[in-house]
Amino acid sequence: MATEQELSQFLKDVEKRAFKRALYHVRDEEAALDIVQDSMLKLSHHYGDKPRAELPMLFQRILSNCTLDWFRRQKTRNAVFTRMSDFEPEGDDGMDFDLLESYAGDANEETVQSAEEQTQRAQTLQSIEKEVQELPPRQREAFLMRYWEEMDVAETAAAMGCSEGSVKTHCFRAIQTLSKALKAKGIQL
Repeated sequence: MATEQELSQFLKDVEKRAFKRALYHVRDEEAALDIVQDSMLKLSHHYGDKPRAELPMLFQRILSNCTLDWFRRQKTRNAVFTRMSDFEPEGDDGMDFDLLESYAGDANEETVQSAEEQTQRAQTLQSIEKEVQELPPRQREAFLMRYWEEMDVAETAAAMGCSEGSVKTHCFRAIQTLSKALKAKGIQL
């Protein structure tokens, strides 16, 4: 059984990756934060007494379900209601997600990058992120779980509720699509 400290440490360790994953799916920072918070609460409330080894799988499944629930609610709300904010012009409120913050180098790193190198790196990261967002939802989910969350095929299949073969197919297609799109932009990884 996971102790309160182990559960707390697990949630602290998974928080940023879960937010990034939710953000890729919903493309709305506030909604992504809500989804991650709801997922963490559900894990703590319903499964806090489970062994530490089971927490990652449970959390990934809960996160996936909360994301799907969010999309269902959006579909229903958009079919019935119109928000007044939809008619307001979009302004820069300074709350944009900062790519450089999530991909920042080690603080102890002594190499200094020129402004040109930093700009190129930021543009490359933005291109990669944009292409990941353009993937079909199941491919994106499999890709993020396998390569962002570093889950194995069996764990990913269990979290997605599909077969291991489907996970492999989704990942393969995602990698092919990303590779073609990035090569077309002149990005070689």
